[in-house]
Amino acid sequence: MKNSLPRTTESLTHQCRDECSEFPRREVPQSHGNESVVRGLPVSLRVNGEPYELHIPPWRTLLEVLRENLCLTGTKRSCQEGQCGACTVLLDGKPINSCLYLAVEAQGKEILTIEGLSRSAGGLHPVQKSFVEKGAIQCGFCTPGLVLATVALLDQNPNPSEDEVRKAVVGHLCRCTGYVQIVEAILGAAGEMAAEGGR
Repeated sequence: MKNSLPRTTESLTHQCRDECSEFPRREVPQSHGNESVVRGLPVSLRVNGEPYELHIPPWRTLLEVLRENLCLTGTKRSCQEGQCGACTVLLDGKPINSCLYLAVEAQGKEILTIEGLSRSAGGLHPVQKSFVEKGAIQCGFCTPGLVLATVALLDQNPNPSEDEVRKAVVGHLCRCTGYVQIVEAILGAAGEMAAEGGR
C-alpha cells in the first residue's frame, strides 16, 4: 500500500540547491522583524497526488517552490511576469502562471505539473504523444506549459475548433515552431482522445 504520509523536503531542498536550480534563490528580505516569517511558514501542498510539508517564506512563488524545494524542474522559469506561459501548471484542473501565484495560496488545492501528467497517464499522455508526432516540440522550453494548457482545454472542450485552440494558447510564447505544429498537435490529440473515449 502506498505511503500517504506527507513528505518533508529537507533532503530535496539540499539536492535542488546543488543540482536543479540554475537561478540563485531569492534572498529573504532583512527588514522583517518577525523571526518566524524569516524562517518560513508551515505550508501543506499536494503536488502530483503527493502531500508535502514545507517551511517557506510567504512571498515565495509556487514556481520557486516547485523548482527549488521539490526539484520539479519541468515547470520552466522564464519571464517571471506571467507573459510567456512557460511556468504553467494546473491548479484544480485550471492553468495558472506559477510565477505569479504564491505557494501559500495553493494550500488545499491539487497541483499538477508536467511530471505528474506522465505518471497519472502511466506513460506519455495522448497530448504529449501528439506533440511529438506532429513536430510541436523543438527546443522544448515552452512545451510543458503548452501541454498542460492543452490538457485543461480538452478536459473542458473535448472537440475544440482551430479558433478555440488558438485562443487557448494565447499567452504561451514559442519562438521555434510558429504555432502551426502546436495547433495541429492539439487538434490531433483531441481526435485521438475522442477515438479512445478520453483518458
